[in-house]
Amino acid sequence: MAEKHYDIVIIGGGPGGLCAGMYAARARRKVVCIERFLTGGQISLTGDVEDYPGFEHIDGPELGKKFTDHAKKFGLEIAQDEVTEVYVDGDDRVVKCASGDIYRAKAVIVSTGGTPVKLDVVGEVEYSGKGVSYCAICDGAFFKDKVIAVVGGGDAAIEEGTFLTKYGSKVHIIHRRDKLRAQKIIQQRAFDNKKVEFIWNSVVDSIQGNGSKISSLTLRNTESDEKSNLDVGAIFIYIGFHPNSKFFRDKVQLDANGYIITNDKMETSIKGIYACGDVRSQLVRQVTNAVGDGTTAAVAAEKYIETLEDKVAQRV
Repeated sequence: MAEKHYDIVIIGGGPGGLCAGMYAARARRKVVCIERFLTGGQISLTGDVEDYPGFEHIDGPELGKKFTDHAKKFGLEIAQDEVTEVYVDGDDRVVKCASGDIYRAKAVIVSTGGTPVKLDVVGEVEYSGKGVSYCAICDGAFFKDKVIAVVGGGDAAIEEGTFLTKYGSKVHIIHRRDKLRAQKIIQQRAFDNKKVEFIWNSVVDSIQGNGSKISSLTLRNTESDEKSNLDVGAIFIYIGFHPNSKFFRDKVQLDANGYIITNDKMETSIKGIYACGDVRSQLVRQVTNAVGDGTTAAVAAEKYIETLEDKVAQRV
């Protein structure tokens, strides 16, 4: 266990956190980004990224690496650990980690994103990693020439469903309503893909298999309540995610869904603690949003630290 001192601690190494780290490091601040897995965030689990300015097409993991390398070039430190608690101690913002390490800083920027929402149906836990997945780019290649199901109607579900046609013989996209929430351009690509078939007004009731891999789904029609079976070799679930915002010792203001509420400076209800990206309460959750949030959070954190330093200088 060690106690470490920084100007700014960033929690989460996605696009927002890495961009914040780049700006904070360029401001000559001592800054560390704590990430429990690999830096890059959700884009490192995405195939083709085409809506980030300057890149008509770029592989998700490659873009994540570019973000990481760029920030490190200016001096951002990366620490692999899991944050368990954040609290206030005087002018310090304290970050405790699973390893036992404690980080003290004048400001903290939270960029922790979220975790996938589960269907909570019979067979989901049992067959996780045996045909049940939440990441197409991670697991799609395991199901070459198989019939694949995708659950959801947003951008992620439709984009990843289209991506999975590279591997599957057919992709069934199952949606509980009769229209999609995804962007129109993304929808049209799926509609134009001959390997994609939509199953409307339906939900997954259960997942069946032989113990080692899944073999079928039980579907229920949301209008008629009628049940049917669908033979599949895999199911990919994209119905949203829960924000990772539960590690605050001091109560921070959240919206009804657990997302962190901030002002226009990305500052939370706790002074000196900022939030950016998908963990923040906002309308759109895209890479471009996260990067903009991260920029604002870093600049605001820098100005906040300057006010603390000015107070110290005046006392001297």
